[in-house]
Amino acid sequence: MQQQPTLALKHIQVSVNPRKYFDPAEMEELTASVREKGVIQPVIVRTLADGGYALVAGGRRYKAALAAHGDDYEIPVVVREIDEAEAKQLAIIENIQRADMSPAEEAIAAAEQVGLCKGDRDEVARIFGWSRATLDKRLALMNCSTGVLDALSTRQILLGHAELLAALPKETQDKLLPVIVKEGKPVAEVKKTIEQIACSLAAAIFDKANCAGCPHNSSTQGEMFGESIGTGNCTNRTCYNEKTEKMLDATATGLRDEYPVVRIVRAGDNHTRVQLSVDGPKGVGEEQAKACHACQNYGAAVSALPDSIGKVYKGQCFDTVCNMKKVAANLQAVKAATQPKAAETAQAGKSGGKSAGKAAPISASDAKATGANSSVTVVSESDRIKSYRVALWRKALRREVGSDPMLAQRYLVAIALSDQMRCVDHKTLSGIWEKLTQEQIPAGDVTKAAAATAAAEDAQMAHAVTGVTIAAIQGLDVQYLTRLCKHHRLDLAKHWKLCKEFLELITKSEMMVVADELGIRAALGDNFKKVFGKSKSEVIDALLTVDGFDYTGKIPKVLKF
Repeated sequence: MQQQPTLALKHIQVSVNPRKYFDPAEMEELTASVREKGVIQPVIVRTLADGGYALVAGGRRYKAALAAHGDDYEIPVVVREIDEAEAKQLAIIENIQRADMSPAEEAIAAAEQVGLCKGDRDEVARIFGWSRATLDKRLALMNCSTGVLDALSTRQILLGHAELLAALPKETQDKLLPVIVKEGKPVAEVKKTIEQIACSLAAAIFDKANCAGCPHNSSTQGEMFGESIGTGNCTNRTCYNEKTEKMLDATATGLRDEYPVVRIVRAGDNHTRVQLSVDGPKGVGEEQAKACHACQNYGAAVSALPDSIGKVYKGQCFDTVCNMKKVAANLQAVKAATQPKAAETAQAGKSGGKSAGKAAPISASDAKATGANSSVTVVSESDRIKSYRVALWRKALRREVGSDPMLAQRYLVAIALSDQMRCVDHKTLSGIWEKLTQEQIPAGDVTKAAAATAAAEDAQMAHAVTGVTIAAIQGLDVQYLTRLCKHHRLDLAKHWKLCKEFLELITKSEMMVVADELGIRAALGDNFKKVFGKSKSEVIDALLTVDGFDYTGKIPKVLKF
């Protein structure tokens, strides 16, 4: 029988445990058991890049073993070869499936899992074995202040208290919490108090012009009593919420021209987004940041949380797992760039050089040179962009083939030999024939088509053969069209130049990518930021009218095949 592998506690790094609260009595009991019998069930660890180990699951056993035996104790382990994101997911699921985890800890764990699943709440409910309603209730707790969550974890308040407090700004929660705990207020009484203050008109983000005379406004007859409408509360929660949602939707709609993705974030969405950073411990690096601007997961968040209702957060990454990996790659690149410098400094010290003892500064270019953070900057391939570029390829290839009858014949035979003649677009071919002969041939009328071709002149038939090739190109499946374009070595620069139609298909953040690729950013110089501070239509006009800039021959990568 193979012996269970072990590791000394001091060789295991302790990462964040989804379980925050450990019942003192239960921990004392577990520690006593470990002191007498040792740890029987292995903890789960993962290997790190530097050869060390990090704890994934088994935090209570680790704490009990440390208290009972010290950091030299050899604890049984199961080693998993997983990355940080997978480790988080495993730790969350392992804890969520255990008994006696507080609703607050479940909420935090669920929110982390929602982040790992890119906001897919249905998938998280499936993983946890919860109903969607249970998941949403837990996630709603993520709007609780830290004090409220701690009070729930330590059993000072009930779940009902926390669910009610979650509807309030955190500052208000922290004011009410001590009173609830000290006086032991029941949930029903807290509910009555919160219902009176929850819908504050002063905090409303919608137009309150029609609220002045509303019977649900606690400050009705404001002029009579000399009170401002801002001091009132709305007692019609349904109306208040509907108006708030409309305002949030309007704010989000106004941002969709700028970013590939815009989301309204609510309680529980805490880990579905992260602010994109270039430098620092959370930075992805300059080149990767440019690529991120064109990613379908880059955008803006509109807050639906009481503390920041209606506030817009720009430059958000909605793929936190990807961001985590890019940050790790950047840190590794910076570290790799630092090591040669450190080696050079040490060598200089040995040789007694002037630079001995002084570390050379590390530049951004040093980090880029390692290649660990390299990334191709492109505009995201949305359905609209795909349709646009395929139409461009067809149009360009049709033009070139249409001007060379012999080439048209060769390509027609090639299309037939590859069993693609079924792709001949009837509408296109009928239009060409009608222009040549002023005669319409209905689909399926073989007799009329045969008679028409028999009566046609040789020149007309020659043009018609070219027309068949053009019609085939028009109907050719994209994969075969792409191959034919590559074989033809189609030069798109002869057929396309930056235009309004293309720019209207992409967001302002993607326009920055295009400006970089085509050299427009450099041409604009210091005016670049000023230009992109304007509306989308103004940005488009500015990009198409850069003084002295030659647009000829410059094709964005997303349009190439």
